[in-house]
Amino acid sequence: MSTSYVHLNVENKVGYIEFYNPPHNALPAAMLARLTELIETAGRDSSIAVIVLKSGGDRTFCAGASFDELIAISNPEQGAEFFKGFANVINALRNCPKITIGSVQGKAVGGGVGLAAAADYCLATRYASIKLSELSIGIGPFVIEPVVSRKIGVTAMSQMTIDAETFFSTEFAKEKGLYSEVFETVEDLDEAVKTLAEKLASYNPEALIEMKKVFWKGTENWNALLSERAEISGKLVLSTFTKMILKRFR
Repeated sequence: MSTSYVHLNVENKVGYIEFYNPPHNALPAAMLARLTELIETAGRDSSIAVIVLKSGGDRTFCAGASFDELIAISNPEQGAEFFKGFANVINALRNCPKITIGSVQGKAVGGGVGLAAAADYCLATRYASIKLSELSIGIGPFVIEPVVSRKIGVTAMSQMTIDAETFFSTEFAKEKGLYSEVFETVEDLDEAVKTLAEKLASYNPEALIEMKKVFWKGTENWNALLSERAEISGKLVLSTFTKMILKRFR
């Protein structure tokens, strides 16, 4: 595959939202906006009972936001808008009335870890190691910290943030609660996700909606919180330190 896409496919009352951007599923602003839009659309669609979030390809689940766009940021307003991309997706998953299942077939970095943490339930393959690399380029995972800390705890999040150049294993991710189950192959993962999603879709939809509210209790301030965090990152990306680091990637 060589063409980027974000699409929604409905099968047996399950809405499969899939994104792909070669080579490592790093997402530009336009794709993040489309992802947010489709999550909100699926949340309103009465023919969809459960949502699955997955990515295309057989390698990286998501390498975070587009590095090309990161390098191009020239002012704090542009920076804040850039970092709101993942904030909007996380809030869309949080506010969506449908249960969401994350299907993580490969490595997740930065914002990709945030997407996995924002799913209500997440399954992965043994290749789905995780890394929070933001501090190594002078930014920090400010936007995704609330959802990652909520899922794996502040201690594990801090460990990953400080050890910013290390990929943490799928065993670590499962032990800390990011992944509920880990599978040997992508095929096994796909089958398990399909089975679980269709089983959930057969349950009382009102009960699913009410449970979703319980899962996210206490996060009602996140629209404002994640926006504030995006502004912090938007300023830091313009720092002398970060600009020097980013020059290496031009």
